[in-house]
Amino acid sequence: MKKFGFSIRTRGGSTVDGLVIHGRDAQEAEKKLRQVYHHCTVLAMREVAEQVDANDVEGVISLIAAEGSDPGGGSPGKG
Repeated sequence: MKKFGFSIRTRGGSTVDGLVIHGRDAQEAEKKLRQVYHHCTVLAMREVAEQVDANDVEGVISLIAAEGSDPGGGSPGKG
């Protein structure tokens, strides 16, 4: 499941930032949000990047491989 971050304005006018909700997609996450915050206004929504577990060797290798294939990549200050 993916994580989605929301900033909302509640029915009472308060702003709530940093809400994170799991969902298969953005629509499911928003549906779950609206079950808790009835009549809220969504101000912003974003997909939250997954953190890689340092013990997940395959995940670390794929991150390194993706970083190496970045055409503008490389370490700053080298060259």
